[in-house]
Amino acid sequence: MSTEQSRTGQCLCGSVRITATPKSIHFGACHCSLCRKWGGGPLLAVECEDRVSFEGEPNITTYASSEWAERGFCNTCGTHLFYRLKEQPFYAIPIGMFDDTQPWEFTEQIFIDKKPPHYSFANHTKNLTEAEVFAQFSGESG
Repeated sequence: MSTEQSRTGQCLCGSVRITATPKSIHFGACHCSLCRKWGGGPLLAVECEDRVSFEGEPNITTYASSEWAERGFCNTCGTHLFYRLKEQPFYAIPIGMFDDTQPWEFTEQIFIDKKPPHYSFANHTKNLTEAEVFAQFSGESG
């Protein structure tokens, strides 16, 4: 897939449709406690920067889950639509949102130091701790 190829999807009930252009075919898993509470397990998502548009915006509710980010969901069916940084052009879209069946590559796990011991992925990925993730987004090299 070209990094400039748009993908479409919709929530469970169809009230919200999404068009997004992922940065790449790579996706990651977030093991932070907020993502695990939000979805019952790690968030599997693809980064789309700010190249995301929605139809059915009146059906989107956001929740400020931290000082720097918010999560969006369909207020009709509850489908998780995005994780978004408030001050940067960054959307993480759950890969299950997309309609197509084009392949994805699982390449990264973040908050790996917060992952509980009761599950594990067999894929070989880049693994970042909480400190490494915050350093990456603050512009510090680590």
